[in-house]
Amino acid sequence: MASMTHITPGPAGTPAAVRRREIWAWASWDWGSAAFNAVMTTFVFTVYLTSAPFGGEARASAVLGTALAIAGAVVALLAPVTGQRSDSGGRRKLWLGINTVAVCAATGLCFFVYPSPDFLLLGVALIALANVFFEFANVNYYAMLKQVSTPGSVGKVSGFGWAMGYVGGIAALALVLVGFINPDVGWFGVTSEDGQNIRAVAVFSAVWFLVFSLPIFFTVPEVPRTKAAQLGFFASYGLLFRRIKAIYRTSPHTLWFLLASAVFRDGLAAVFTFGGVIAAGTFGWDLPQVIMFAIFGNIVAAAGAFAGGFLDDRIGPKPVIVGSLTGLLVAGSAIAALGPEEANLFGLTWSGDTTFWVFGLALCLFVGPAQSASRAFLARLAPDGEEGELFGLYATTGRAVSFLAPSLFAIFITIFGAQRYGIIGILLVLLLGLLALLPVRAPDRTPRAVVPEV
Repeated sequence: MASMTHITPGPAGTPAAVRRREIWAWASWDWGSAAFNAVMTTFVFTVYLTSAPFGGEARASAVLGTALAIAGAVVALLAPVTGQRSDSGGRRKLWLGINTVAVCAATGLCFFVYPSPDFLLLGVALIALANVFFEFANVNYYAMLKQVSTPGSVGKVSGFGWAMGYVGGIAALALVLVGFINPDVGWFGVTSEDGQNIRAVAVFSAVWFLVFSLPIFFTVPEVPRTKAAQLGFFASYGLLFRRIKAIYRTSPHTLWFLLASAVFRDGLAAVFTFGGVIAAGTFGWDLPQVIMFAIFGNIVAAAGAFAGGFLDDRIGPKPVIVGSLTGLLVAGSAIAALGPEEANLFGLTWSGDTTFWVFGLALCLFVGPAQSASRAFLARLAPDGEEGELFGLYATTGRAVSFLAPSLFAIFITIFGAQRYGIIGILLVLLLGLLALLPVRAPDRTPRAVVPEV
């Protein structure tokens, strides 16, 4: 990380040690937020929330899905304007802090979600609310990428952040399993009675996120305030639409990238969302096997993100994304074609487990670089001082197409009558995203958008 340098705000002669400290502080937020992503929304708390004590898996899942859909709509409507106002008001770090604390508060309050149908609505409301604040925080966090990097290091810094997130998720999940889930009596004397161990995990996740988010607030400077800060909330939408028109007029490839990335990012999210489902349903793995694969998968994804960051700065983010999406299509196709049956490949006999370990880890390897390079791609396109607004649009476009991969996953299962073929739906979304990206010019060939003043 010694080669990473610092740009605005801050003096050009900032010492290397200070630059490194800012990068580590920024990436620490990614590490901390992994407790919310991995523990609360993926592997532990939402699984608890959709279990039998809450009224049955089908009903609880439907209620949770509805709440998250509403949360997504709120994010899509508000993210660009919240990013715009934090940019112009010189309060990017302030709003990152407010939203981070709100996520931690909603997460910690999940301790009061007891295993009973009477607490289902409380649980899904808290998770949905935490998701909204998390997305708002992400807008400001992503916008700070340019503050801790230069055009020559933005790929490495973005990849380092993604890698920290993956590894942080592994660490948090491992501590949760050892300290609360597996033992009959866990840390602080918690037991499984009344779901106490899972409810304690919520408190652990809130504290983990809060503690590891602190360095960014003490280390990375705030952005300067501009005159647009005086704009009213509803008037901000008028400014937003004028800026979108101006971006389309002066830098249309910026908008095309937002649309293309929205599609392939939905496919990338589906790889992790449905990976464990496919491992259990198609390949017959039990929970310990799935968790073991998740740990190795996150390690491989972290390595991929870190390596992809260095490639990003050398050859550009577009080749990294194109190569990663191509690798995902090849690995996913192999899983769909070979399935859980024994197969002959390259003169060797492969079991179903071998197929999933090899090509499943390949999927994880390529997901990290694609995610990291996508963030770095947009950071390079963002006009100075408008990063929050542009990453707000990044969140909005992502939410707008977030139905694609889950819908096609379900459709292909229905058509072919087997879960393994749902992978084809995910691959189709990745392919559509790749095809949409190909005509988009690389950042070094795309002019910065000219945005109008208030």
